[in-house]
Amino acid sequence: MVSNNPILKMFARSPFKPMQEHFTKSQQAAVALKPFLQAVLNNDWQTAKTIQHCIAVIEGEADEMKRDIRQNLPGNLFLPVPRGDLLDLLRVQDKVANRAKDISGMMLGRQMQIPQAIQAELVDFLDTSIQTTAQAVIALNELDELLAAGFRGHEVKIAEKLIDELDRLEHVNDEHERALRNSLFSIERDIYPVDVIFLYRIIDDIGDLANYAQHVGSRLQLLLAR
Repeated sequence: MVSNNPILKMFARSPFKPMQEHFTKSQQAAVALKPFLQAVLNNDWQTAKTIQHCIAVIEGEADEMKRDIRQNLPGNLFLPVPRGDLLDLLRVQDKVANRAKDISGMMLGRQMQIPQAIQAELVDFLDTSIQTTAQAVIALNELDELLAAGFRGHEVKIAEKLIDELDRLEHVNDEHERALRNSLFSIERDIYPVDVIFLYRIIDDIGDLANYAQHVGSRLQLLLAR
Protein backbone atom coordinates (compact mmCIF):
# COMPACT_ATOMS: atom_id res chain seq x y z
CA MET A 1 0.00 0.00 0.00
CA VAL A 2 1.40 3.41 -1.02
CA SER A 3 1.40 6.03 1.72
CA ASN A 4 -0.07 9.47 1.08
CA ASN A 5 2.34 11.02 3.60
CA PRO A 6 4.26 13.73 1.67
CA ILE A 7 7.38 13.34 3.83
CA LEU A 8 7.52 9.60 3.19
CA LYS A 9 7.08 10.28 -0.51
CA MET A 10 10.06 12.64 -0.39
CA PHE A 11 12.13 10.00 1.35
CA ALA A 12 11.08 7.55 -1.37
CA ARG A 13 12.43 9.93 -4.03
CA SER A 14 15.63 10.61 -2.12
CA PRO A 15 16.78 9.87 1.45
CA PHE A 16 18.07 13.44 1.60
CA LYS A 17 15.25 15.32 -0.15
CA PRO A 18 13.33 16.30 3.03
CA MET A 19 16.57 17.58 4.59
CA GLN A 20 17.33 19.66 1.52
CA GLU A 21 13.84 21.11 1.35
CA HIS A 22 13.91 21.93 5.05
CA PHE A 23 17.19 23.83 4.79
CA THR A 24 16.03 25.67 1.68
CA LYS A 25 13.01 26.82 3.71
CA SER A 26 15.16 27.73 6.72
CA GLN A 27 17.56 29.74 4.57
CA GLN A 28 14.67 31.75 3.13
CA ALA A 29 14.27 33.33 6.57
CA ALA A 30 17.88 34.52 6.45
CA VAL A 31 17.43 35.93 2.93
CA ALA A 32 14.41 37.94 4.12
CA LEU A 33 16.63 39.76 6.61
CA LYS A 34 18.14 41.82 3.79
CA PRO A 35 14.97 43.78 2.92
CA PHE A 36 14.10 43.79 6.62
CA LEU A 37 17.37 45.53 7.50
CA GLN A 38 16.89 48.05 4.70
CA ALA A 39 13.46 48.90 6.11
CA VAL A 40 15.03 49.35 9.55
CA LEU A 41 17.69 51.67 8.15
CA ASN A 42 14.93 53.67 6.45
CA ASN A 43 12.93 53.82 9.70
CA ASP A 44 10.11 52.20 7.75
CA TRP A 45 8.68 50.24 10.63
CA GLN A 46 5.49 49.22 8.88
CA THR A 47 7.47 47.48 6.14
CA ALA A 48 9.80 46.03 8.76
CA LYS A 49 6.79 44.65 10.63
CA THR A 50 5.41 43.04 7.47
CA ILE A 51 8.73 41.40 6.64
CA GLN A 52 9.25 40.27 10.22
CA HIS A 53 5.87 38.57 10.09
CA CYS A 54 6.95 36.77 6.88
CA ILE A 55 10.15 35.62 8.60
CA ALA A 56 8.12 34.30 11.54
CA VAL A 57 5.83 32.41 9.15
CA ILE A 58 8.82 30.88 7.34
CA GLU A 59 10.37 29.87 10.67
CA GLY A 60 7.09 28.23 11.68
CA GLU A 61 6.94 26.33 8.40
CA ALA A 62 10.52 25.17 8.88
CA ASP A 63 9.64 23.98 12.39
CA GLU A 64 6.70 22.01 11.05
CA MET A 65 8.92 20.42 8.39
CA LYS A 66 11.45 19.54 11.10
CA ARG A 67 8.80 17.81 13.20
CA ASP A 68 7.51 15.86 10.21
CA ILE A 69 11.02 14.72 9.30
CA ARG A 70 11.74 13.58 12.85
CA GLN A 71 8.52 11.62 13.00
CA ASN A 72 8.98 9.96 9.61
CA LEU A 73 12.75 9.53 9.36
CA PRO A 74 13.36 5.84 8.57
CA GLY A 75 15.57 3.64 10.72
CA ASN A 76 19.25 3.06 10.02
CA LEU A 77 18.48 -0.05 8.01
CA PHE A 78 16.74 2.05 5.35
CA LEU A 79 19.19 4.96 5.28
CA PRO A 80 22.60 5.24 3.56
CA VAL A 81 24.00 7.22 6.51
CA PRO A 82 23.38 6.97 10.29
CA ARG A 83 20.00 8.29 11.38
CA GLY A 84 21.61 10.19 14.25
CA ASP A 85 23.83 12.12 11.84
CA LEU A 86 20.81 13.27 9.88
CA LEU A 87 19.03 14.35 13.05
CA ASP A 88 22.10 16.35 14.10
CA LEU A 89 22.19 17.97 10.67
CA LEU A 90 18.48 18.80 10.90
CA ARG A 91 18.95 20.44 14.29
CA VAL A 92 21.71 22.72 12.96
CA GLN A 93 19.76 23.59 9.82
CA ASP A 94 16.80 24.69 11.89
CA LYS A 95 18.91 27.17 13.84
CA VAL A 96 19.28 29.39 10.77
CA ALA A 97 15.56 30.15 10.63
CA ASN A 98 15.37 30.47 14.41
CA ARG A 99 18.18 33.00 14.49
CA ALA A 100 16.70 35.03 11.62
CA LYS A 101 13.45 35.24 13.57
CA ASP A 102 15.36 36.31 16.71
CA ILE A 103 17.22 39.06 14.83
CA SER A 104 14.14 40.52 13.18
CA GLY A 105 12.05 40.25 16.34
CA MET A 106 14.61 42.05 18.47
CA MET A 107 15.26 44.83 15.97
CA LEU A 108 11.56 45.42 15.38
CA GLY A 109 10.58 45.18 19.05
CA ARG A 110 13.14 47.79 20.04
CA GLN A 111 12.83 49.79 16.82
CA MET A 112 16.61 49.79 16.80
CA GLN A 113 18.42 52.80 15.41
CA ILE A 114 21.60 51.85 13.58
CA PRO A 115 24.32 54.53 13.78
CA GLN A 116 25.10 56.00 10.36
CA ALA A 117 28.79 55.27 10.86
CA ILE A 118 28.27 51.48 10.82
CA GLN A 119 25.27 51.09 8.52
CA ALA A 120 27.23 50.18 5.38
CA GLU A 121 29.39 47.71 7.29
CA LEU A 122 26.34 46.09 8.86
CA VAL A 123 24.73 45.64 5.43
CA ASP A 124 27.93 44.06 4.05
CA PHE A 125 28.18 41.81 7.10
CA LEU A 126 24.62 40.58 6.68
CA ASP A 127 25.21 40.02 2.95
CA THR A 128 28.20 37.80 3.67
CA SER A 129 26.27 35.85 6.28
CA ILE A 130 23.46 35.23 3.79
CA GLN A 131 25.97 34.21 1.10
CA THR A 132 27.41 31.68 3.54
CA THR A 133 24.01 30.15 4.22
CA ALA A 134 23.35 30.00 0.46
CA GLN A 135 26.62 28.13 -0.05
CA ALA A 136 25.55 25.62 2.62
CA VAL A 137 22.35 24.99 0.66
CA ILE A 138 24.40 24.30 -2.48
CA ALA A 139 26.66 21.91 -0.58
CA LEU A 140 23.71 20.07 0.98
CA ASN A 141 22.06 19.66 -2.41
CA GLU A 142 25.12 17.71 -3.56
CA LEU A 143 24.11 14.79 -1.32
CA ASP A 144 21.99 13.13 -4.00
CA GLU A 145 24.91 13.03 -6.42
CA LEU A 146 27.15 11.73 -3.66
CA LEU A 147 24.72 8.93 -2.91
CA ALA A 148 24.49 7.99 -6.60
CA ALA A 149 28.29 7.83 -6.70
CA GLY A 150 28.45 5.72 -3.55
CA PHE A 151 30.18 8.55 -1.66
CA ARG A 152 33.28 7.96 -3.78
CA GLY A 153 35.11 9.42 -6.75
CA HIS A 154 34.68 12.75 -8.49
CA GLU A 155 31.48 13.72 -6.64
CA VAL A 156 33.34 13.62 -3.34
CA LYS A 157 35.88 16.11 -4.66
CA ILE A 158 33.07 18.39 -5.84
CA ALA A 159 31.45 18.25 -2.41
CA GLU A 160 34.77 18.95 -0.70
CA LYS A 161 35.30 22.03 -2.88
CA LEU A 162 31.83 23.28 -2.01
CA ILE A 163 32.56 22.82 1.69
CA ASP A 164 35.94 24.55 1.29
CA GLU A 165 34.16 27.54 -0.26
CA LEU A 166 31.71 27.48 2.62
CA ASP A 167 34.60 27.62 5.08
CA ARG A 168 36.16 30.50 3.12
CA LEU A 169 32.95 32.52 3.22
CA GLU A 170 32.58 31.91 6.94
CA HIS A 171 36.16 33.13 7.45
CA VAL A 172 35.43 36.28 5.43
CA ASN A 173 32.33 36.78 7.55
CA ASP A 174 34.42 36.51 10.71
CA GLU A 175 36.72 39.23 9.39
CA HIS A 176 33.73 41.47 8.64
CA GLU A 177 32.45 40.85 12.14
CA ARG A 178 35.75 41.86 13.74
CA ALA A 179 35.90 45.04 11.64
CA LEU A 180 32.30 45.91 12.47
CA ARG A 181 32.89 45.37 16.17
CA ASN A 182 35.91 47.67 16.01
CA SER A 183 33.86 50.33 14.23
CA LEU A 184 31.13 50.10 16.86
CA PHE A 185 33.69 50.24 19.65
CA SER A 186 35.07 53.49 18.24
CA ILE A 187 31.69 55.24 18.51
CA GLU A 188 30.04 53.45 21.42
CA ARG A 189 30.71 56.32 23.83
CA ASP A 190 28.27 58.41 21.81
CA ILE A 191 25.45 55.85 22.09
CA TYR A 192 23.19 54.97 25.00
CA PRO A 193 24.77 52.01 26.83
CA VAL A 194 21.66 49.82 26.52
CA ASP A 195 21.58 50.44 22.75
CA VAL A 196 25.25 49.49 22.52
CA ILE A 197 24.54 46.18 24.25
CA PHE A 198 21.79 45.31 21.79
CA LEU A 199 23.89 46.37 18.79
CA TYR A 200 26.62 43.95 19.85
CA ARG A 201 23.92 41.30 20.35
CA ILE A 202 22.65 41.83 16.79
CA ILE A 203 26.19 41.54 15.43
CA ASP A 204 26.62 38.26 17.33
CA ASP A 205 23.32 36.91 16.01
CA ILE A 206 24.03 37.81 12.39
CA GLY A 207 27.41 36.12 12.75
CA ASP A 208 25.60 33.03 14.02
CA LEU A 209 23.89 32.63 10.64
CA ALA A 210 27.26 32.01 9.00
CA ASN A 211 28.45 29.88 11.91
CA TYR A 212 25.43 27.59 11.63
CA ALA A 213 25.95 27.35 7.88
CA GLN A 214 29.53 26.25 8.47
CA HIS A 215 28.28 23.68 10.99
CA VAL A 216 26.10 22.25 8.22
CA GLY A 217 29.28 21.87 6.16
CA SER A 218 31.07 20.21 9.07
CA ARG A 219 28.32 17.62 9.37
CA LEU A 220 28.46 16.98 5.64
CA GLN A 221 32.18 16.31 6.04
CA LEU A 222 31.34 13.74 8.71
CA LEU A 223 28.97 12.04 6.29
CA LEU A 224 31.73 11.95 3.68
CA ALA A 225 34.15 10.49 6.20
CA ARG A 226 31.75 7.65 7.02
